Amino acid sequence: MKIYNLPRDSKETIEFTIYGPPVALKRHRHLRSGHTYDPSKKDKANFLAKSKNLAPKSPLDGPIFMYIEFHIARPKSHYRTGKYKHLLKQGVLFHCPKRPDIDNYAKLVLDALNGVFYKDDGQVTTLVITKVYSTKPKTVIRIEGENEITIS
Repeated sequence: MKIYNLPRDSKETIEFTIYGPPVALKRHRHLRSGHTYDPSKKDKANFLAKSKNLAPKSPLDGPIFMYIEFHIARPKSHYRTGKYKHLLKQGVLFHCPKRPDIDNYAKLVLDALNGVFYKDDGQVTTLVITKVYSTKPKTVIRIEGENEITIS
């Protein structure tokens, strides 16, 4: 499999970190009345508010390469007890194989940044996602997009 990257000179890169536990996208809910609502609406708005000051002046156009790292808080069971409670037990995992699913974390980020960082999340052609345990919960995002080419 060959992965294509944009040429270095045509890239615009935005990189930032949002501190706090990552939030996964919740499924839309349907009411008996026939209405549908998005239970993640506030989560998306909060995520966008934390990242809005890092947004480009105008949304990126063209193919988007996106790299996202989700750092999940380690459970207490990963740590030793007593005098050594600050140390990790031997053999604990680095990657987080627990719920929520990694794609639900990514969907929230893609939806939240839609229309501000890029015109549409359909522009994302490459998405690399990692979910790891960490002592400091956070979401690290790197967006690479093509610079707009103007012909005079």
